[in-house]
Amino acid sequence: MLRSLACAGAAALLLALAAPAAAQSPTSRASAPDSLVSTVNETVDTARQIQTSLDDWSQERTNLERRYRAAQANVAYLQELTARENEKAAALDGAVAELERRLIESTRMQAVIQDTLNAVLGRLETVVATDLPFLTAERQDRLANLRLTMAQPDLAPAEKLRHLLEALLIEAQYGNSVEVEPQTIMVAGRETHADILRIGRLALFWRSPDGKRVGNWDPATAAWTELPGRNKRVIAQAMEMAARTRPIDLVSLPLGRISR
Repeated sequence: MLRSLACAGAAALLLALAAPAAAQSPTSRASAPDSLVSTVNETVDTARQIQTSLDDWSQERTNLERRYRAAQANVAYLQELTARENEKAAALDGAVAELERRLIESTRMQAVIQDTLNAVLGRLETVVATDLPFLTAERQDRLANLRLTMAQPDLAPAEKLRHLLEALLIEAQYGNSVEVEPQTIMVAGRETHADILRIGRLALFWRSPDGKRVGNWDPATAAWTELPGRNKRVIAQAMEMAARTRPIDLVSLPLGRISR
């Protein structure tokens, strides 16, 4: 269509140029063909340039439309990609928030666990301090090591709990055992070397190496006391059974007061 418009314009221009030429004088007619040819050539050149420009613009328009459609598709893809990334970011934010909540809760729980462990250790120390005086050095060393363990900030609460449970188990096992050990004790203000018989966590009895003196630990006065001589035989029998030198048998020991 554009080409037809250009041709029609060129024909109209030729007619316009031809009309004045017919009215000119014979003298000017000689030069008219040359001028007319020049004008026609210029008109054709102009039409050709216009048509070339129109063709170029048509091609450019096609290219621009193609680029526009590609840009639209790219924008749609980027919008979809952005939506997916936003969803991932929202999920990550939720995960981070949950981890922060767990971290805060873990810190709080660690503080609570530490307080509980310290409280249990304090009660264990009180029990040992008020218990029968046996294996004193061993038990105090165990408590001192426990205090150091509980004070370590880089040690996991589970590890601290394990050490504390081990100490509690050992203390509990003392109640199910009977043993005899030599020890130096204070009886009536005097040092006395004696064999100590421990009946679980129930009672402690002592006997001098020559067997002439016997006694027990009095929880009411928290002191070693001497018992009458009539108790020598039964205490000696109990010590022999504890040392595995005598068959196990029933004996009646003078337990006396076992609590304050």
